Amino acid sequence: MNDQSQSYHYRVIARALAEIDAMQAGGQAPTLDGLAARMGMSPAHFQRTFSQWVGVSPKRYQQYLTLDHARHLLAERHSVLEASLASGLSGTGRLHDLFIKWEAMTPGEFARGGEGLTIYWGWFESPFGPALVMGTDRGICGMGFAAEQDEAEVMADLIRRWPRADFVEDPIMLRPWVLDAFSATGTAPLYLIGAPFQIKVWEALLAVPSGHVTTYSDIARVIGHPAAVRAVGTAVGRNPVSFLIPCHRALRKSGALGGYHWGLRVKRAMLAWEAARADAGGAAPVPVPQT
Repeated sequence: MNDQSQSYHYRVIARALAEIDAMQAGGQAPTLDGLAARMGMSPAHFQRTFSQWVGVSPKRYQQYLTLDHARHLLAERHSVLEASLASGLSGTGRLHDLFIKWEAMTPGEFARGGEGLTIYWGWFESPFGPALVMGTDRGICGMGFAAEQDEAEVMADLIRRWPRADFVEDPIMLRPWVLDAFSATGTAPLYLIGAPFQIKVWEALLAVPSGHVTTYSDIARVIGHPAAVRAVGTAVGRNPVSFLIPCHRALRKSGALGGYHWGLRVKRAMLAWEAARADAGGAAPVPVPQT
């Protein structure tokens, strides 16, 4: 799938989210025909666009995009983190057929702010809009999304996390890892650069299966700090490798979305994309480096 198709499909989905919100706010139950009419599309065209975006033909369409979809996920697919972690997740994890292997920078290295580290970066198209990916020779260390923000802001945000590192543009070096990450096959190595408490939170997030969700309080409990829900929320928000470390799968106990560093519309799109794929199975769209 080319860059233009990726961008077009995400723009359609983002607009559908806004239209569904407007329909629900007006007391109107979203239907496929009603949603397609508001978007100036035929129902068949919207179905095709959604299926091309998610990479499969899902059982439902607009229902994945409704504002209360996250609450349904919490009721039906609330991941028990203790069981996931007890199953042997330690430095590895699986997202569909994607094998994730990760290692963490030592606390001393983290304290030096990336000094002596070369971080490569490149822009890629993804199912969630333009994605900035960063990585060292040991794995992906950063991923941010610019669908709801300016690309310069996303770049500055990630650079601020490792202010003493050397940054080199090299999308070709990162491309194999990115292809595996968004096609949900192969291996995606991660190099986690964070404080020890943050690493614990991110490890817990890696235990949440694709298509499932957890809560901030669950994460606090499983890492041994049940009273630190606010600190967990901060660590989730500081996750530098969005999507692959799935901070979008963390919700409030009420089922509310909570926050998302790259925009709540992106978080909702990620949850919809994963839920539809989990229900139907299939391959994901494949990104290529922007030129």
